[in-house]
Amino acid sequence: MPHATPLIATLVAGICLAFVAGLVAHRFRLPPIAGYLLAGVVIGPFTPGFVADQKLANELAEIGVILLMFGVGLHFSLKDLLSVRAIAIPGAIGQILVATFFGLLLGLAMGWSAGSGFVFGLSLSVASTVVLLRALQERRMVEMEKGRIAVGWLIVEDLVMVLTLVLLPPLAGVLGGTAQTADVDPELTRALGIGAVWTAVSVTAVKVSAFIALMLVVGRKVIPLILHYVAHTGSRELFRLSVLAIALGVAYGSAKLFGVSFALGAFFAGMVLAESQLSQQAARETLPLRDAFAVLFFVSVGMLFDPVNLMERPLAILATFVTIVFIKSAAAYLIVKAFGYPRTIALTIAASLAQIGEFSFILVVLGVGLNLLPPVAQDLVVAGALFSILVNPLLFMAVDHYGAKLDAPAAGQEPAPGEAPPQAEEPAAEDEPEPTALTDHAVVVGYGRVGKRVVERLRAAGIPLLVIEERAGVAGALRAGGIEAIGEPAGNRGVLAQANIAGARWFVTAIPDVFAAGTLIEQARTANGAIAIVARAASQAEADHLRQFGANHIVIAKDELAAAMAEQLLTGDRAYRTREDGGAQGELDLASPSPV
Repeated sequence: MPHATPLIATLVAGICLAFVAGLVAHRFRLPPIAGYLLAGVVIGPFTPGFVADQKLANELAEIGVILLMFGVGLHFSLKDLLSVRAIAIPGAIGQILVATFFGLLLGLAMGWSAGSGFVFGLSLSVASTVVLLRALQERRMVEMEKGRIAVGWLIVEDLVMVLTLVLLPPLAGVLGGTAQTADVDPELTRALGIGAVWTAVSVTAVKVSAFIALMLVVGRKVIPLILHYVAHTGSRELFRLSVLAIALGVAYGSAKLFGVSFALGAFFAGMVLAESQLSQQAARETLPLRDAFAVLFFVSVGMLFDPVNLMERPLAILATFVTIVFIKSAAAYLIVKAFGYPRTIALTIAASLAQIGEFSFILVVLGVGLNLLPPVAQDLVVAGALFSILVNPLLFMAVDHYGAKLDAPAAGQEPAPGEAPPQAEEPAAEDEPEPTALTDHAVVVGYGRVGKRVVERLRAAGIPLLVIEERAGVAGALRAGGIEAIGEPAGNRGVLAQANIAGARWFVTAIPDVFAAGTLIEQARTANGAIAIVARAASQAEADHLRQFGANHIVIAKDELAAAMAEQLLTGDRAYRTREDGGAQGELDLASPSPV
């Protein structure tokens, strides 16, 4: 009799079906997310055949959320977070209020009470961590201004939802449900004399403040210290394990001890680790697991969806979808514009927030348990989440294709006689940066261990060059040293144009990511058909992949190492024979045994 293995079955079914469905979606030029969601529907409880364990799938998906937020924190800093507080805090709160109001109206239209509509609106107001960050990372926007605003907005929403989950049980009676005050210490309430609700608010504020203070004061010193100690052991296995232990341990500990979400705890763990020189390596070590578990999140969403709801509640689902995708994103767009930001940033934030996810599920389940929401509300939230997640990549594609065109007329208008020139909406450094004055130069992407040596050799040879390095601090140091550098990911819109790739003579990709390198090589070849492109690869298969995109010369690390070792051996053999022959130069007899 076979052993019961629900965990293995859920993992295997989820990942294998997600792979097949994602491949089919890609074949039909659809976002892979569509395939992942479909895979979830197939193995969910509402379709015939194999049914995966829903609870296990949700817990596995939570690991993906933790690793994703940890990775974002690694590219973020406290300075970045504080730099967007002026828009992120009022923007997130304003957008939550607008979405909640329209959710309330929708609930009243369906015959629910005001309290039910209020909770339903709250569940529609918060964006999914996984969907938002995945979209930003795919477009390499996390470190851009629009990405920092979106992440800061997300953190504020996260904090609001943490507070909501704490306050909802004691407030349920006021809203028409069943109040629960078991989580509030009666003795503490009596001692403070401020009531159960305000006691819960105070305790939550103290816990969150204590957690943030602990991470910023103690964590900023202890976590990098641990990682540096492990790095000095020389064991890559221990280093990878330490990164995972920090991400998962801090996330779990923060949730249990301080009551904050797993995602928020992981974000702060990554943010304090970002100050370490090992942060980039830590991000690379978590990437494979992060992607695998993030896929399971979409599978778990698909498992919640019952296709029968499409026939039973089409209008309610449509109204929910419109509230999430159009009303909420319109509110975000108008808020960002009201703060004086350009349309490109406003459109990106609007597209980022036009979906819902994990916090929405938690909130609606709690609302049903407190008798604040009818069970049908959960079906509507799940349907709204599924369709908004499915549409979200299409919204980003629209922003990518048409966002720049929307700003082009305003930027291209000439002022009337006697009028002052209009002010640019966005700093030139981000939207339309000035291209470099270099021509007939070399463009080097990546300033890691390989890129650094390439730059040193080119500079010694007197070749004009420009470096594209996504770490802004490293790019700044290069500029201080007299090397022209761009401190953004090379895949960001306009970066290759800023490097004047059309007028360059050489293009060198020194980054280890073969997929990103292939995309960059294709863009460089399209912009300059005569440019000489040199790339690095780890295998012949990677070399063949890069050659398809237009690389002229590909250096395979192990082949070059073997050639250098053989050259050293043969050079030593020639020198030895020269000494044996009394200085005469003869042909090397490869059949003779080498003295080396």
